[in-house]
Amino acid sequence: MMRPDPDLTEVFLCQAPVDFRKGIQGLSVLVEAQLRLDPFSTHLFVFVNRRRDAVKILYWERNGFCLWHKKLEQERFAWPDHLEGPVVTLSSQQLNWLLDGYDIGQLQPHKALKYKTLL
Repeated sequence: MMRPDPDLTEVFLCQAPVDFRKGIQGLSVLVEAQLRLDPFSTHLFVFVNRRRDAVKILYWERNGFCLWHKKLEQERFAWPDHLEGPVVTLSSQQLNWLLDGYDIGQLQPHKALKYKTLL
């Protein structure tokens, strides 16, 4: 099974639906021209179709682009379109929740604590 690595620092989610006839070339141009992000970075770029029953994830891997596609048979993705801006930044855990069908707007984990000493 292929899933995003929990150690990823950022996942960029395009809020607006995308024409899924676009492949690697079209999506990478969209990342650079419309979202104003670097498609050659180590980040994931996530897109949804108009019906919200399919997701594409684009990423650069060392020497070429990779495109991951998931199509649901009956359900719809709970896409977070209530947030501001054309791009939403997610954690890899939030992306996995989204792929599993959870509404990530409703899930709030405990805040992370960072200590430097026990003394």
